[in-house]
Amino acid sequence: MRRLARRSWFLPAPALASALALALAACGDDGGETESDSGETDTGDAPAYDWGLPEWYPIPAVPADNPMTAEKVELGRHLFYDERISGNGTFACASCHEQARSFSDGLVTPLGSTGDTVPKNSMQLAGAALLGTYTWSNLKLETFEQQALVPMFGTAPVELGMSDLEDEILQRFADDPLYQGLFADAFPDDDAPLTIDNVVKAIACFERTLLSYRSPYDRYVYEGDDSEFPEAAKRGMALFFDEKFECYHCHSGINFTTSFYSSTSGQREIDFQNIGLYNLDDEGAYPAAVPGLYEQTQNPADKGKFRPPPLRNVELTAPYMHDGSVATLEEVLEHYAAGGRLIEDGPFVGDGRVNPNKSEFVRGYELSDEEKADMLAFLKTLTDEAFVTDPRFASPFE
Repeated sequence: MRRLARRSWFLPAPALASALALALAACGDDGGETESDSGETDTGDAPAYDWGLPEWYPIPAVPADNPMTAEKVELGRHLFYDERISGNGTFACASCHEQARSFSDGLVTPLGSTGDTVPKNSMQLAGAALLGTYTWSNLKLETFEQQALVPMFGTAPVELGMSDLEDEILQRFADDPLYQGLFADAFPDDDAPLTIDNVVKAIACFERTLLSYRSPYDRYVYEGDDSEFPEAAKRGMALFFDEKFECYHCHSGINFTTSFYSSTSGQREIDFQNIGLYNLDDEGAYPAAVPGLYEQTQNPADKGKFRPPPLRNVELTAPYMHDGSVATLEEVLEHYAAGGRLIEDGPFVGDGRVNPNKSEFVRGYELSDEEKADMLAFLKTLTDEAFVTDPRFASPFE
């Protein structure tokens, strides 16, 4: 049943609408909000927030203690792009999450504000509001509010470097008349609204609005418009959902990932997979800096398991994988065709193709040049140019 529910998101437009209505009707309430007929989210006594989404797109879940408002979103947008949020005043959230790259950064792995190397690739943020968990391999981070604390206050590595500098950072904003007004508007019931807690809440509200739904794929599948969906993409889409290639098992749903949670979800869909990138000791080990879910669970079966990333705007988010070790989409397809990666020299020697924790769906297959071209044509239809150029998500300082 679970797989059928996921695949229903990809039915042709007329059938999709009926299946989606049934699926949403069958979902439970998360207890924090209700969805109105107009596509707005009603959080208790707070005014309903108008997401401005098409009716087929799910409404993100919103914590009861941080209802969405336009004022908080606007404050969050300013904070997201403001380098004054970092300890040394040189780094912003946007330093690792660029709109033109679907809020990724184009680097193998990023550097923090003080030059520390962050061992995992910066994840794109398009549709991240609909994920079941956050970061590459963490079971515990279930909201943007929780996740934000990692780059803000983490010390190994340092990213924003806010630890022990909270008062100084808040003073920077308190001294700016612009922020005095933005915080007062966003948190009108607070006598002293300029707090770290409100900084986190505002950024989380902005990030929840980063929703991608205007790609050629969306227009074709959900609206029946194939004017920008070429025949090669149609062939590639059929391959993507074919049992031979198995792509859809880990990349399904509205975001092309098996991690999902929305305002109408009864429970979080959580998934972590090992795709055979490494096998350092023939027992499934990954490099010590990025051991996967095993870092939390200490279960040997979780070595090398990471959350399947969303594929929306995937054309823009190279390099790929949790450590940025695969440079191009072509190489991604070749990796899966090989059934994993053989590394014959260097510090990470090992045959990932025989990793004992490898997903059953990474079996390897024959991939012709035509099939590769068609698959790439399909993946490129997931690029949402309106999203990556939308002024609502752009820096307010430019």
